[in-house]
Parts: sequence; C-alpha cells; structure tokens
Amino acid sequence: MQTGTPVSNSKAPRIGAILPAAALPGGEVELAGEHLGPVGSAVPSVLLGADPAMVLMSRPQRLVFRVPQTGQTAMLEVRSQGLVSNRAPLRVANKLTDGLHPVTSPVVSRSGMIYATISGPRGKQMPVSVVRISPDGRGTPFVTGLLNATGMTFNEAGDLFVTSRTDGNVYQIDPAGESTVYVQGMGVATGCAFDRQGNLFVGDRSGTIFKISPNRQIFVHATLEPSVAAYHLAADTEGRLYVTGPTLSSNEAIWVIEPSGETRPWFRGLGRPQGMAISSEGDIYLAACLHGQRGIVRVTANGEASLVLAGANLVGIAFSPLGTTILATSDAVYDVDLGVDGMELF
Repeated sequence: MQTGTPVSNSKAPRIGAILPAAALPGGEVELAGEHLGPVGSAVPSVLLGADPAMVLMSRPQRLVFRVPQTGQTAMLEVRSQGLVSNRAPLRVANKLTDGLHPVTSPVVSRSGMIYATISGPRGKQMPVSVVRISPDGRGTPFVTGLLNATGMTFNEAGDLFVTSRTDGNVYQIDPAGESTVYVQGMGVATGCAFDRQGNLFVGDRSGTIFKISPNRQIFVHATLEPSVAAYHLAADTEGRLYVTGPTLSSNEAIWVIEPSGETRPWFRGLGRPQGMAISSEGDIYLAACLHGQRGIVRVTANGEASLVLAGANLVGIAFSPLGTTILATSDAVYDVDLGVDGMELF
C-alpha cells in the first residue's frame, strides 16, 4: 500500500474579474473566475495584502467575500488546497474622519478642503453643525449654531451654503464659518445646488423644488413625489437639475428637470438613491442600491448602470479637485481613487 501525503488534483484558482473593483471596509465584493469553489469540505481563503477576508459564498466560477474592516488598497489573491491564484488589485476607501452625521453628499472646495455635517436628530441642536476636513483627514469645527444642517453647495464665488431641514432656511457661510440667513421658507429644506447662472435650487422633501434667483426671488421650479428622507440635487453645465429622493418604492428614479421646469425620469431601477455627483464625462455617480447590492452606482448618459464601489450606509459622494473621490457614510468620510474627474460647473 502506498503511503505519504496525498496529491490534490485541484487546479489553481484564477481571478478573472473583481466586481466591483473598489469598496469600503466591510463592503461585499464578488470575484468571477475559475476554480473558486470548495474542494471537498475546504472553502478557499482570500487575502487582501496580508489581511484575511471572510468568504461569504464560494462556487466554481464565483466567490463573494467581505473586505476586512482593517483592509487597505492592496493586491488580492485566493488560496485553495495549497494553490494560489493570480493577484489582482482592489481599491479600498481610506477613512479620513468619523464621529459625523452627514445625511447627503459632502462638498469639496477648490483647494481640496472637505465639508461635512453633523446633522443630528430632527429638532436637536448639535454643538457643531459643519466640520471642515483637510485632505489628510484632520477635522476641525467650522460652523456652529445651525439646527439640523443638511444639504451643502458652493456658488461660483466659492461661498458655502447650508440648508436646515428643521427651520427651512438656507444659510450663507463666510470664510470664518459665520452664518447669515440667505433665504427662508423652504419647507423641509434638504439638498441644494447652484447652476452656472447663479440660481440656487433647494429641495423641500415634501414635494417642491424651489428656484432662488441671484436677486433672491423665489419660484416653484418643479414638483415631485414627497421623499421619506431627503431630496439630493446636482446641476450640470447645461442647466439641467438631477434629483433623487427615496420613497417607499424599490424601483426609484433619478429625475431630470430641464431649465424650463419640464420634469421626467432620467433613469429608473435604483433602491434608496441618495447623494450624487456628476463626472467630467457626464456620468452620474450616486449612493444607491443596484440589483440588491449597496454602494456607489455609476449611470452613464445612455442609461447603463453598474456598481463601482461596494459599501453599506453610504449617503453621498463628491469629486475632489485633487483627483480623489470623497464618500460620506452616515457617520464618517472616506476618500478613494476611482480614477474619475468631477465635472467643473464654474
């Protein structure tokens, strides 16, 4: 009888694609390839750099794993029965700061400074309303005294504007962080955005998109179905306004509002779409759920949607002029290099 260590007939696993190729720590990522399934009762292992990742599902051509909470951008490999796959890169978002409470997208100044809110429960005053975060992650209090700071945007001059979903005001913030009321009576004021003509748009989540002209005249620009959470707004260089606002539907839309006020669904098929940003190519990137997967979704001008980053609890996104993508979850801000440039509105 022959003795000794049995030789496995297994073939080395092979990674063909990483779907998506970026994630937050804790995000669920799928590998497509070959020989990724169990051998007998032994499930393959996944390493991200030196960090082991939890395997959630393993099939011959598919494997799903959870990115380690300590994970960083690194090469990924699969090991099975002593055999090692090819290596492939996975970009993992880097946490800049936490202890926040954003409810929509952060904003980034021309110098690369990031602004995020500590919004707090409705009707509760927080000690700090807006935090300013340097590109290396140093956060400092910037604005105080605003009740439930919600949406933020910059105008062409680089002034910061912040909405309050409780008092319905929009506040203009000076470089020292002092606030003055810019306009009142915006209902449950949530998302906001400027266009190239200096018009400010504000979403009242009860169903109205307001347009405030440069001389502060207020118009009803459009009406939509009320949102259970907030409206999120982004304007393009042609004056079109894109709006998301979660309802109770699982087949949500990105709405487009023409400068004339004509409103139509631009893309449909998302779950709980939230904050968004527009790339230099005209694609919309937003925090949403696509086909049951949560993260950052890209929707192209011809209506093709794909998940580009996996992660839970995302509420918004912004592109930095420094070349990175800034992400906001319900309690933290991250940056990641997605290789995407943001649209320059001004």
